[in-house]
Amino acid sequence: MSDLYNIPLRRIDGSDATLADYKGKVLLIVNVASKCGLTPQYEGLEALYRAKHGDGLEILGFPANDFMGQEPGTEEEIASFCSTNFDVTFPLFAKISVAGDTKHPLYKALTEARTKATGDEIMREKFAGYGFPPKPAGEVLWNFEKFIVDRNGEVIERFSPDVTADDIRLTTTIDQALKTA
Repeated sequence: MSDLYNIPLRRIDGSDATLADYKGKVLLIVNVASKCGLTPQYEGLEALYRAKHGDGLEILGFPANDFMGQEPGTEEEIASFCSTNFDVTFPLFAKISVAGDTKHPLYKALTEARTKATGDEIMREKFAGYGFPPKPAGEVLWNFEKFIVDRNGEVIERFSPDVTADDIRLTTTIDQALKTA
């Protein structure tokens, strides 16, 4: 069993959880934020969830306030925002840190398993053009970075924040993982 399954988590409603609750499923784990230029990605993530959930896909959203304070709300405010604005039905978890010294153990494991994200170079160039200091290698670059975990709990891919839910690279990876028992 993957070590990822043993990491304690808290759902957005405050109840305890682990990824073992989703054992045997393909997971798309994404750090989310309500006040980010990428926030409209909720719509595509929800559409992907509805299209592939019956095939064994779970999308797990982890609100994080690590990037310019773009997720300032409480769990209740985040849940309400997601439900009201994007009709989100995929599981959301309590706000965590996904970067730096306070990084949650889940994100420590994810970023150690996949140190580089597909599409990362383009986003890094954009950030450099905006004058943002470069992030250390392996760190989550921004909100809406995506990790794909296979049915056995292994991290098989990581995607840059600007890779959307309908991007062929992401959907192909998910479809291949869903076909594997």
